[in-house]
Parts: sequence; C-alpha cells; structure tokens
Amino acid sequence: MTAPAGHARLATILLVCVTAVWGSTFFLIRDLVETVPPADFLTVRFGIAAAVMFVLFRRQTLALGRRDLRIGVVLGVLYGSAQVLQTMGLQHTDASVSGFITGTYVVLTPVIGAVLLHEHIGRVTWVAVALATAGLALLSLQGFAVGLGEALTLLSAVLYAGHIVALGRWSTPRAAVGLATVQAGVITLVTGVAAVPGGLTLPADGGQWASLLYMALVAGALALWAQTWAQAHLTATRAAIVMALEPVFAAFFAVLLGGESLTRRMLVGGALVVAAMYLVELRSTPRDPDATAAEDPPVEALHHDV
Repeated sequence: MTAPAGHARLATILLVCVTAVWGSTFFLIRDLVETVPPADFLTVRFGIAAAVMFVLFRRQTLALGRRDLRIGVVLGVLYGSAQVLQTMGLQHTDASVSGFITGTYVVLTPVIGAVLLHEHIGRVTWVAVALATAGLALLSLQGFAVGLGEALTLLSAVLYAGHIVALGRWSTPRAAVGLATVQAGVITLVTGVAAVPGGLTLPADGGQWASLLYMALVAGALALWAQTWAQAHLTATRAAIVMALEPVFAAFFAVLLGGESLTRRMLVGGALVVAAMYLVELRSTPRDPDATAAEDPPVEALHHDV
C-alpha cells in the first residue's frame, strides 16, 4: 500500500470513529437540553473545547498564516450557524424529521461541489447518495410537513454541506490542528450570540457536567481535529457519505444505552447507509496528503465527499 493510500484509508477509519462518537451523544444531549437551553449548551461545549485546544495547540494555531486564519473563520461561521439553525428548527419540528432533513447534507454536498466548484460527480457516487438518503429516511422519518422548523433545519443542512465542501477543499494536514482550534473558537462566538438574550445557564449537577465535558472534549475538540485532518485526505462527497453513519450509530447507542427498542426500520436503514459507505470506499482513489487544495482539489477521488 502506498503512503497516500494508507493515509486515505486511515482518514476514512478516523472519520467513522468520529461519526460513532457523534452518534453516542444524541441520548446525552436529549437529556441535557431539558434543563440547559440548547444555545447555552453549545456555547459552553465549544468554549471548553476551544480553550483546551488552544492550550494544547497554541504553537500550531499561532503559526497559521493569514489565509488559513480566514479559512478557519469561514469554516467556524458555517458550522456554528448550522448548529444554531438546527437547534432553532428542533423547537418547531419533531426530532425524527429534523434528523432526516439534516441528513440531506449527503445529497447537498455533491450538488454544492458540482455547482460551485465544478466537480464531476460519478454515477457510482450518485447511487451511494441515493442509498444513504433512503437509509436515513428509514432511520428517522416518520412524518413530514413543511413549516418553519423544517425550513430552518434544511438551511442548516445546506450550511453543513457547505462546511464539508469547504473543509475538503481547503484543509491540509499541516494546518489541520490550527484550523480545528480556530473553528472551535469561532463556533463558540457564533453560538454565544444566540445564547446572550436569555443569559448563560450552566449544568446543574455532576452528571450533567460529565456529559457536557465528554461532548466538549471527545465529541468536540478531538472530533473537530479528527474531521479536519481526515478531510485533508478525502473529498467532500465521500466524507458526507461516511458521516451519514451518524444516525446509524445514534440508533445503536440509543438501543444499547438509551433504553430504546431495536426495530426493523433501524436494521434496514442502517444496512443501506453502511452499503453506501462501502460502495464509495471500494471505488475510491487516494488523495495526495501533502498536496495543497490548488494542486490536488478534492474531486473525483471517488468521486467525492466534514
């Protein structure tokens, strides 16, 4: 195996692990936001992540050039705004519907890449996108009505897709740690603006703080760095399809730790998403891990995929 192929495979495995961590947080968030407003939770979560990351990666962050800093700010604004819009949408729609609409970033990512970056999207990738979308629908969609909540959630999905495309285009292994740190700081500022009107509410007990720290340090700081590094080696569409595993892991942990029941929809939906991921992985070609985005833009490596 060549070094680039090894990096691409490692990046895919790392992104699957990140998605598993994100999936493990759903039942924790569900319980935590019953007492801590969502915007407050996001601000504290990413504030802790940003502080820890800056302490650990101060040298790499300060070494970023002006261009990388601008990229980090744009990425942070996209991700932070998506988080806020998704949270606002959840106040007006069912969680299952929100989960499916958010998952449409799997479809939106290659569309944005094709429209804005003129990337070629292969037939195999569109088949994988269709499989992943069908799987997401089975996992989370029980009913659908278009209203304010659905519109806000769809807009958040567009921003998530934009973040995935931008990260795949501009992230490099050299700048990954610094970019992730800048993103965490900007996300804190964006979510903080949403939290300001009602004041900042903190977790009430040790159990809530333990959940929040796990989400800040593991699902926040570590996952943000891992996603940034992984997407320096993967194209945007492939990353989006891999990250479609999130609701699969969410269902798995909800059954294992959250007391929910395993259903046929979960099994079939999860199998479709996993099939989509394997399809794009088997048809992928590695990206040069040392190349810049201009030298080796993340196009048809799969043809792919935050």
